[in-house]
Amino acid sequence: MTELPLEQVRTLLAVVDEGTFDAAAAALHVTPSAVSQRVKALEQRTGRVLLQRTKPVRPTESGAVLVRYARQLARLERDAWGELGLSGAGEPTRVSVAVNADSLATWFLPALTRVAGLCFELHREDEDHTAALLREGLVMAAVTTAADPVPGCTVRPLGRMRYLPVATPEFTANHLGGRPLPETLCEAPVVVFDRRDDFQDAFVRRLGRGSAGPLRHLVPTSEGFLDAVAAGLGWGMVPEVQAHPLLTKGRLVLLAPEEWMDVTLYWQQWKLDSPALAGLAGAVTATAAEALRR
Repeated sequence: MTELPLEQVRTLLAVVDEGTFDAAAAALHVTPSAVSQRVKALEQRTGRVLLQRTKPVRPTESGAVLVRYARQLARLERDAWGELGLSGAGEPTRVSVAVNADSLATWFLPALTRVAGLCFELHREDEDHTAALLREGLVMAAVTTAADPVPGCTVRPLGRMRYLPVATPEFTANHLGGRPLPETLCEAPVVVFDRRDDFQDAFVRRLGRGSAGPLRHLVPTSEGFLDAVAAGLGWGMVPEVQAHPLLTKGRLVLLAPEEWMDVTLYWQQWKLDSPALAGLAGAVTATAAEALRR
């Protein structure tokens, strides 16, 4: 069986993490030529192209397998140092996690406070796409809508995040009055997270129409999205926990009191016997049980 030299695998990981061959060389304290030679040697050994030579560098499908392997090796090495009572040259125990913006803005950060001694590297990504970061080996765990485990990962349900269709009373009177709601939502200004966000469209389709209106405000943060809706720029689907205080104060109103959309979230992580990952998983699932609907 062909062995995978650790030096070459770790170099591949450094290139992906740093984004360029030059930056990886600086991090590894070697020359860019040495980095290039190691990556080429690993590609020759595996018979696969492992990197897309873009800026930043991205792993190919085969490269993602080795990046995940390299990151798991690094995790196991740090855990071994910890079990031996050694500090690993003073490096903190770092855990990389992909999490969607709405979870990050509502319930996820309190989960991290339940875990001591870890250093977190959070990657914000849409919940429908966080599993891709796991697959590429860029993170160790993810909050995701994917119920099927990524290869090499375990999955457990966290709960359901409920979204409510809301707008300000003034916006509702000006844009949504006088006609059936499905018709007006097809024309009224709407707030969306980014160009990939079709959540508002999905709600309109649920009411029997094609999509939300063409006048779209793109606001790519959870807090900014809420602020934009509360400012009257448009209507939007807002997490229940964020909408509730403004609904109570009368600053927002429900557009369809009997309608909402639930998103089921899952926790996926490497199938790895790691105390750091086990502790984080326990904290995340416990916090989710308190914050999300079952």
